[in-house]
Amino acid sequence: MLRIGTTVLTVEDLPRAVAFWTAALGYAPRSAPSDDWAILDPPGKAHWSGLEASLALSVTGYPQHYPPRLHLDLYAEDRAGETARLLALGAREVDWNGYPDDADYIVLEDTEGNRFCVVETGPFSGTG
Repeated sequence: MLRIGTTVLTVEDLPRAVAFWTAALGYAPRSAPSDDWAILDPPGKAHWSGLEASLALSVTGYPQHYPPRLHLDLYAEDRAGETARLLALGAREVDWNGYPDDADYIVLEDTEGNRFCVVETGPFSGTG
């Protein structure tokens, strides 16, 4: 059986991306980042093969493509509060006209242009 172990985002400025995602998710670098690679693990992940998904950041030198073919959905009990916090960390709102009238999410991008959604969940219930 397969499972997602790590999602890899491409970045141009690795230290800036590490700073953003560690503050955004509360993840920590697994080890000291190299010049072009960092893996961030969630709190309490004891071994690289643990069930919790990690986030890796890779400097590739390739420009971002729009629209991107992949994005992260981040679940939040308080979408407005988390969105404000992420914007203060350096995220940017994406000017997107595809929102349905009853959208429970907002599209943002990180400091490197990687898009993600902040999805309102209400109290976490295990469904989304």
